[in-house]
Amino acid sequence: MKKSLILFALLSACASSDKDRAPIDPTTHDAMASAPLREIAEFKGAQVTGVTVSKDGRMFANFPRWRDGIPFSVVEIAKDGSSNPYPDAKWNSWSGKGLPAKNQFSCVQSVVAHDGLLYVVDPSSPFMKGVVSQPRLQVFDLATNQLKRTYTFSPTVAPKQSYLNDIRIDDANNAAYMTDSGLGAIVVLDLKSGHARRLLAMDKSTKAEDLALTVEGKELTIGGKPPRVNSDGIALSPDGKYLYYHALTGKTLYRVPTTALNDGKLSAKKLASMVENLGETPAPDGMIFDAKGNLYMADLQMNSVVYRTPEGVIKTLVQDPRIKWADTFALNGDQLVFTASRLHETPAGTPAADSYKIFQTPLVR
Repeated sequence: MKKSLILFALLSACASSDKDRAPIDPTTHDAMASAPLREIAEFKGAQVTGVTVSKDGRMFANFPRWRDGIPFSVVEIAKDGSSNPYPDAKWNSWSGKGLPAKNQFSCVQSVVAHDGLLYVVDPSSPFMKGVVSQPRLQVFDLATNQLKRTYTFSPTVAPKQSYLNDIRIDDANNAAYMTDSGLGAIVVLDLKSGHARRLLAMDKSTKAEDLALTVEGKELTIGGKPPRVNSDGIALSPDGKYLYYHALTGKTLYRVPTTALNDGKLSAKKLASMVENLGETPAPDGMIFDAKGNLYMADLQMNSVVYRTPEGVIKTLVQDPRIKWADTFALNGDQLVFTASRLHETPAGTPAADSYKIFQTPLVR
């Protein structure tokens, strides 16, 4: 199972109230017309997974080292769609041989711009062969484009077969939350002290479910079996009170109070009892909330982006054959920006596709 999980990642509790449960079949999309879809960037032969936009409109993207010859790990994308390595070429210069230097990216999985800073998650698992050095969270000051701080994670927080995936920043608790899609867990980092804790590692809410995904008419299999990818997508509610998360190979959405995640005195059993099952959604990858409380995510099996309303109803935002595995989401004013990473077509270790794209579409009005 671990081997299947690793290969596919190369590609990437208690009951709730009725109000929180989706009252419709999540596989049935509503009949609304698809929102317009516009391509805003394209990368030839470089598999983009993550994207983020700062409050002043600067856009960044990342490219995990899932195969040899990746040209860069992090880029800044200009208004015309062109891009340059960020923060510079040296940071993006590791060849994949030996160990990366202190100021070199190894396998960047996620980038998030927040409050003038760029958070760069590097699980340090190039080619998904296990952690080669300490996984890191590197924080850059966007005013100077200089490294501000590096957080490193010990094997007790990010074990050998872990794969730190997505991240959200909680200003109220001065914390960062990350999913581990390799083994299944939520990592909580105190941004002031640098102390990190590995939580819910034994809870079913962070684990993949027993299901098979069919994408563009083909069932996903690794070694003849459906892959299992654990906690992946993550989103912080607009009021900051809840962290929402979801396994990639799964159809159940969960949330947990952020006060509970930041209470170091809670036992594992007590924390698990505070996890809420919010019912079924389509199988997604990344997730993000807008200010109105709509939760955006992919429907990987339907070439679609959907959203879950505050009432728990799943609706289609846009469906288009160009949406080949909507991966990571970002907000840019009234637009939803997302990558199409084609993970089902080009798992790590296989040749890259001819191109990978970033799209945008309007948010729900």
